[in-house]
Amino acid sequence: MNRRIISWLIVSSLMCAAGYAALFIAPDERTMHDAQRIFYFHVPSWVAMFLAFFVSVFGSISYLFTRKQRCDWLGVAGAEVGVVCCTLGLITGPLWGKPAWGIWWTWDARLTTTLVLWLLYISYLVLRSMVEETERRARICAVFGIFAFLDVPLVYVSNRFWRTQHPTPVFFGGPNAGVDPTMGKVLLLCFAAMVAVMTVLLLDRYHLERLRCEVSLLTSEIESRDLDKRSRMAREHV
Repeated sequence: MNRRIISWLIVSSLMCAAGYAALFIAPDERTMHDAQRIFYFHVPSWVAMFLAFFVSVFGSISYLFTRKQRCDWLGVAGAEVGVVCCTLGLITGPLWGKPAWGIWWTWDARLTTTLVLWLLYISYLVLRSMVEETERRARICAVFGIFAFLDVPLVYVSNRFWRTQHPTPVFFGGPNAGVDPTMGKVLLLCFAAMVAVMTVLLLDRYHLERLRCEVSLLTSEIESRDLDKRSRMAREHV
């Protein structure tokens, strides 16, 4: 059994354990009741998103300094996985917000900056598909990836600096911040499960980008050999 299968089995086990804990072990929340249980997947999806975008901007900065292709692979892998995690957050948020707030969406600072962040990284991925030359694509996307990341800290501090529909931070938000101890343990398990999923997806996406690069190089080499062969044949016929 190869390492990839083992890693996915471990991640699947973590996700099953996290799902069971969120549904059956975590205590009932006295105001939102069962609707609050989506919290155990909504918040970890944001944590995974932040980590993925940190990996992406690290790859982008590293590429500009080193011009190594593996840094570009890391940048696109982090961006793509971060978009997936951000999409999960944007989907689970309204599903929780409707029963909790009575609305699906509101244009407050937290939600607006998050939507802008999602659009920025979608634009990053679209930009990569528009530029064909490898080095030029990597350079342009690295610069754009750094620009897109500027919205990440803004998303994080939005409910600290502005009044939003979101409550004050549950963790590190002040003297009254925090959750029930059992809730905290379940949330930590969900954090571990979601970050594990993010890590495995990121590694798989990194390897996929490396394979794409290798295939592109082989294709270019074959085309170059065919061109040389045709040139020799043309000279021989002359």
